[in-house]
Amino acid sequence: MNKSDRAKTGGAERRVYPVQLEVRAQAGGPTVVEGYASVTEEPYAMYDMYGAYTEVIRGGAFTKTLSENPQVQLLLNHKGLSMAYTKAGTLVLSEDAGGLHMRAEVNPARSDVRDMLLALEDRDVDEMSFAFRVPSGKSQWSPDFDQRDILEVDMHRGDVSVVNFGANPATTVDAVRAAMFDQLPVDEARALIARLQRRLQAPPENLQRGYPLSLAEAEAHALLLG
Repeated sequence: MNKSDRAKTGGAERRVYPVQLEVRAQAGGPTVVEGYASVTEEPYAMYDMYGAYTEVIRGGAFTKTLSENPQVQLLLNHKGLSMAYTKAGTLVLSEDAGGLHMRAEVNPARSDVRDMLLALEDRDVDEMSFAFRVPSGKSQWSPDFDQRDILEVDMHRGDVSVVNFGANPATTVDAVRAAMFDQLPVDEARALIARLQRRLQAPPENLQRGYPLSLAEAEAHALLLG
C-alpha cells in the first residue's frame, strides 16, 4: 500500500442513540419534530467481530459537512420515503454543544408520518440513528485500538432516522467493513488487522459464538498477506 490509498473513503456507517424527541402540532401547518440525532463528547460502547471498543464523536465533527449544505433526509428505520429533506427546507440540521440537532417539519396527512408521530407521542419509539461516512484520516484510534475518536463526518446523501432499535454493529457496520476490506482507508484497515490479531490471542472460549477460530485465523492470514 502507498499513501495514495489514504484518499479512499470508507463505507457508510450508522450510530444509534436514545433520544428525547419533541413533537409539536401547528394549527393549519406541518407538525414539528425536534431533537438530537447524535451526541458529541459522550463515549459509547461499540462491538465488532474482534471484541468491544469505545467510540466518541468529537465536538466539531459536523461543522464542515453542515457548512456544505448536505442533502440529508428524515427516514424511518433508514428506509422508505423521505419525511423531511434539507434540500426542501423541511429538515434543518445544526451542531451545538450537545451534538447534531435536527428540526423537521412533517406532514401528518401522510399515513407513514402519522404512524411515526403516534409512536413518538406514545413513547413506543425513543431512538434515533444517523447515516454518515468518515472522510479518510478523520478518525483516530488509541495505541491499543480500544478507542476510536471520530473527528469529522460526511453526511451528504445520508439520513437521520427514527428507529425501533439500533441494529447490531457486529452484523452491519463492521461486518460490511470486513467484507469490503480492500476499499478501506489505510488507517481503518490497519485498525481492523490489529483488533483481529488481539482477538486471536484471546482464549477460544472468549471468541464470539458462530465465528470459529479457524475462520478468524484464515481471515487474519489473508488480510495480512493482502
